[in-house]
Amino acid sequence: MKKIYSLGIALLFLHAATVQAALPPMVGDQAMPSLAPLVEKTSPAVVNIRVRQTVNTGQPYADEAFRRFFGFPENRGPRQIASAGSGVIVDAKNGYILTNHHVVDSADEIKISLIDGTLLDAEVIGSDAATDIAVIKVDSDNLSEMPIGDSESVRVGDFVLAIGNPFGLGHTVTSGIVSALGRTGIGAGLEDFIQTDASINPGNSGGALVNMRGELVGINSAIISRSGGNVGIGFAVPTEIASSVMNQILDHGEVRRGLLGVTISSLDDAAAEALGANVQQGALITEISPNSAAEKAGLQVEDIIIEVNNKRIDDSRELTNVIGLKSPGDKITLKYVRDGKTRTASAVLGQRVTVTSAGGDIHPGLAGAQFSARPSSDGGGIEVTAVEADSPAAQRGLRERDIIVAVNRRAVNSMANLIDAASDQQILFLLVDRGDRRLMLQIR
Repeated sequence: MKKIYSLGIALLFLHAATVQAALPPMVGDQAMPSLAPLVEKTSPAVVNIRVRQTVNTGQPYADEAFRRFFGFPENRGPRQIASAGSGVIVDAKNGYILTNHHVVDSADEIKISLIDGTLLDAEVIGSDAATDIAVIKVDSDNLSEMPIGDSESVRVGDFVLAIGNPFGLGHTVTSGIVSALGRTGIGAGLEDFIQTDASINPGNSGGALVNMRGELVGINSAIISRSGGNVGIGFAVPTEIASSVMNQILDHGEVRRGLLGVTISSLDDAAAEALGANVQQGALITEISPNSAAEKAGLQVEDIIIEVNNKRIDDSRELTNVIGLKSPGDKITLKYVRDGKTRTASAVLGQRVTVTSAGGDIHPGLAGAQFSARPSSDGGGIEVTAVEADSPAAQRGLRERDIIVAVNRRAVNSMANLIDAASDQQILFLLVDRGDRRLMLQIR
């Protein structure tokens, strides 16, 4: 009863705040501006997404009487959970919808609802964890699409709308401005976010960031918040990236990434002084792969890359982002420093090849997980590319996108390293990077 009462107060407060904030339709003889026509035009292309998936909450108790005696919680083991997100119809004819990878990841069932309440089944066509973009599909003849705008033309200060399904409430529209561009370091993937102060909350993930022409310029993806609610700092994946990922998924069934073929490290003041460099930012080349795009472009070890296609490179992560968001065959212009002189070079990117291995072939405790070696240009290590629900790997704490950097105190940078380190070992101690923290997992 208390919860219902509290919610009632919250709703009354929101209603009162809305009434107070409402602008009159007329001031004297002059009509007040309204975003209603823009909202009416774009909202039908935004859908609510409901996802059901199976998660593991631990092994069931072997002795039910033991559980009851000690008062342990019930329902250990696999169980179904529901979550909500948003999506944007970008191709009404074929039923293609853009959303976030994390919204539909490991989904057993996906349903989308249109603004008129129509409920449809959806399937995942393809998904890319690195950019947090996924493409799903529905079959319907009654869809409205949103045109894709040019996110490269977005400027700080532009007015934007955020449309989505916050907290599972249904279609909701907020407005604000573009606060910043090119934001990185928010998560662990490939990032080039648009930052906005338009209210974005849980459930808005996968929804639309819309310009004043009614065009999609971003897919709302993340927020920074201490409480879990909006504090005016939200992030959207630009449509330049989202469209590229979608087109590759539709054309190739996968995302193919460009490869420069270098091992790099960030250049700080101490490194610059030791090398006698006259710059304090950039990505220092420490190794070049044979026959790579970098070698063919004439780059050398100790060169410091400071720009790619006129985009400033401050550190190794920025270079990894810029190259990782490009496709094989793309031609890029590099500006770099060698022996104190600034030079330029052109390179045609190669294709990053990903070789995956099943965890069960490596160690019984890793069964249910898929692994692939990360290029040295991405920092090396072994990435966990997939984890099956309720598998031995999931039960022992492994998660998709974890980066394994060492096994039993041995550094691993290739699948051969991982297999060798795990060979004939009953217990594995994995040193894992997860987001911005490092932890150790024990695998038996």
